[in-house]
Amino acid sequence: MIFEGLAWYFAFKEFTKSKGKWSYITAVQRAKDPSIFVVLFEDSAALIGLVVAFLGIYLGQITGIVYFDGAASIIIGLILAGTAAWLAYETKGLLIGESANESIVQGIRELASGYDNVGHVNEVLTLHMGPDFIVVNISLEFMDEAMADEIELTIEKLDKGIKTNYSQVKRVFVEAEARKVSSSN
Repeated sequence: MIFEGLAWYFAFKEFTKSKGKWSYITAVQRAKDPSIFVVLFEDSAALIGLVVAFLGIYLGQITGIVYFDGAASIIIGLILAGTAAWLAYETKGLLIGESANESIVQGIRELASGYDNVGHVNEVLTLHMGPDFIVVNISLEFMDEAMADEIELTIEKLDKGIKTNYSQVKRVFVEAEARKVSSSN
């Protein structure tokens, strides 16, 4: 229990340092690197399991009722199953692909709309490929008067600007879409 308690203490200290200004629950929900909170959850489950095991054995020895030991084993199994389910729930987005935080998406949208040749930002789609690897797919409507070489230069500057402002972004794909013309002509 002492060693597991020390491991839990260090994991909690590291998680507290990494969570920043977020609350503990928000930090778990928004974290893109699950390694820190996974260690904390695992250590918490192990520590609680050790306490339950100690109580089960202690009560079995004091009372002579052997069912306390069996009940403790069942409770430990439930703790482990609950921890596994919670970890699966919290990390599933990273396993199947999760978008970047809204502040990053909004920042990319604002950055893209600031270029002269960009008429409208249609969509900003992001996907985490890892804790520090974001792929961005951005759909833009360019001004009608923009020439091809100007559009190419704008896309190049936008790519560089996004990667400079958001170091987690490793790939940027830009879709140039034409304005929709009404069929009333």
